[in-house]
Amino acid sequence: MTSPSPPDPAAARPRRQGGRIIALTLALGLLAGAMDAGRLQFDRWLDATPMPPLAVPVGTEVVARDGSLLRAFQVGDGLWRLAPPASGVDPRLLDMLIAWEDRRFASHHGVDWRAVLRAAGQAVRHGRIVSGASTLSMQTARLLERGPTADWRGKLRQARLAMALERRIGKDGILALYLRLAPYGGNTEGVRAAALMWFGKEPTRLTPAEAALLVALPQAPESRRPDIAARRGAALAARDRVLARAEAAGIIDADSAALARKTPLPTARRAFPAHAALLAERLRAAHPGAVRIETTIDPQLQRAAETMVARAISDGSERLSAAAIVADHVTGEVLAEVGTADFGATPRAGFIDMTRALRSPGSTLKPFVYAMGFDDGLIHPDSLIEDRPASFGRWQPQNFDRQFRGTVTVREALRQSLNIPVVRIADALGPARVVAGLRRAGMRVETQGGAPGLAVVLGGAGVSLHDLVSGYAALAQGGQRVVLHDLAGAAEAAGPGPVQGQRVVSRSAAWQVGDILSRIPAPEGRAQGRIAYKTGTSYGHRDALSVGYDGRFVAGVWIGRPDGTPVPGAFGGEVAAPLLFDLFDALGARHRPLPPPPPETLIAPNAHLPIPLRRFTAPGRVASADAGRLTPDSDPLTILFPPDGAELELTGDQIPVRLRGGVPPYTWLMNGRPAAIASPLTEARLPGLAGMSEISVTDALGRTQRVRLRMTRPLGG
Repeated sequence: MTSPSPPDPAAARPRRQGGRIIALTLALGLLAGAMDAGRLQFDRWLDATPMPPLAVPVGTEVVARDGSLLRAFQVGDGLWRLAPPASGVDPRLLDMLIAWEDRRFASHHGVDWRAVLRAAGQAVRHGRIVSGASTLSMQTARLLERGPTADWRGKLRQARLAMALERRIGKDGILALYLRLAPYGGNTEGVRAAALMWFGKEPTRLTPAEAALLVALPQAPESRRPDIAARRGAALAARDRVLARAEAAGIIDADSAALARKTPLPTARRAFPAHAALLAERLRAAHPGAVRIETTIDPQLQRAAETMVARAISDGSERLSAAAIVADHVTGEVLAEVGTADFGATPRAGFIDMTRALRSPGSTLKPFVYAMGFDDGLIHPDSLIEDRPASFGRWQPQNFDRQFRGTVTVREALRQSLNIPVVRIADALGPARVVAGLRRAGMRVETQGGAPGLAVVLGGAGVSLHDLVSGYAALAQGGQRVVLHDLAGAAEAAGPGPVQGQRVVSRSAAWQVGDILSRIPAPEGRAQGRIAYKTGTSYGHRDALSVGYDGRFVAGVWIGRPDGTPVPGAFGGEVAAPLLFDLFDALGARHRPLPPPPPETLIAPNAHLPIPLRRFTAPGRVASADAGRLTPDSDPLTILFPPDGAELELTGDQIPVRLRGGVPPYTWLMNGRPAAIASPLTEARLPGLAGMSEISVTDALGRTQRVRLRMTRPLGG
């Protein structure tokens, strides 16, 4: 007698599965009967359903001014899960989802009884599960509670929660939850995160192939990953089954379905957007818990600025970085902000926001010193000033090239970024007054030790690029302070106040500075006079900067190493200025010309200025051009030749002039234009111009003499 053979586990498995389906069917049948027999009791039972939290956490998203995504952040558990886009999800994706997962979604109340009976019958006939009966409402319930659903008790709990959800939040609420929670493999949940990860786009508009893949993946997110070669076939087959169902349901036509089947699957996951990445990080830290942060960033300009910044340092060392800001100085809105040339890169310290880091501003503070000097009546753009060796206490500043130009106009001193003249003016104003003016313009100026010294005006302080741009915005706005902001609606929320619009310098002083800066030679190949700008290079070539503005926009650029080590050969005019002009080029047709002078602006050559303005004289003392003191005891200044009213026949391109008395150096002007500057001699040769002309000469004390004469050319000459 043979003993009975042991049962076959494989054969027993379908019987168990069929038994579970039958048990579930009977349980749901009893539930349906209970609904009919005692509707009131059933309603109370549903209302008492324990509900999991319906507020599904989503990551913070920082968006541009047009609503497009700049950067998204993961939720606390490390998941990529985002709220559906404000513009909605492609309707075709929703139609495909319902056609594939739950055709009677619109008519059932959470449980599709017809699907349950069909699934039970198929299980009895085939001895295994052939089709499921889970509705979208039940799937959403399962995703919400994340509990076990392998046994019939779990399915019943899921069915109860699905019906309760239908009552509590309705069909639209259930779809919204599913679109947030549907799994797409790894740490990615929700349709929006999946569309960004697989297609690099929002799910607002999708192709049939893209929509079908997003419908198919949540059923088996890991085994259908298209970025893994061994699983790509399963992903393709599942997508095509969804397309076939969509074609049969009339959602897409046959041609669209055929074209979609030929569309290749994505083969790699894409990185989530990270534009204005460091700005976004700063805003998220400032607004913890915010789901959506709206900024003033112009997305096209932001992307262009990031490309330009990366290109600007592409030929440099791996430790070189750069930063840039573009803003509208009329509204104060920041339109583009690039805090690093390579976000996240360790060699370039890609997690440090160099728009907010305190760095040496080099010569970029000089325009503010001149503007204060204009306001105090110390100087005029055409005043003469000495660029000669000078001592200020123990400090003997040098020009960058260690050369001296002698007597120059203030205009030339700023245009050439000479150091000695600006220190003379700062000394007359007082360093405390200078720093107070800079801070009034919106700049946080950090100095070492106690009271600020004169070295501040040559870059001996810490100032951020953001604050420099804010200060130049004030110059662009006629001397009124501009508070830059990067949050949409921030200006309206703040309202008028004592800071925005606070007077920093007068309109005329701001215009005079801008007029000089607009005449600084532009980088090679760029349009001259389009923007007013200034460059700066810090001591030891650690920072190269350029800041400028036109009639509407202001921008600033920093290039250097975040760790503060030198960058040999890096000059603001050579490396930062071209990038600044690139940023203004990116503004295209939005460029606005610089404004005309305010009516109160004094525009006159040196010879026609009031005597105190013809030559800079520090209050209380007059420094000698030669190491002696200037005194008024010298002989009167007199032009000996040519005499006033003379008529000269030109025999060449120049005429001789000669004077007596006065105190050297002398500055000669022909028709109001400098012809010989800071000459130590009493004789000079000036351009010969046919017709009536005026020749004037000014000595070191500001005394002026002039003559008028007529010059003619010989017949045939």
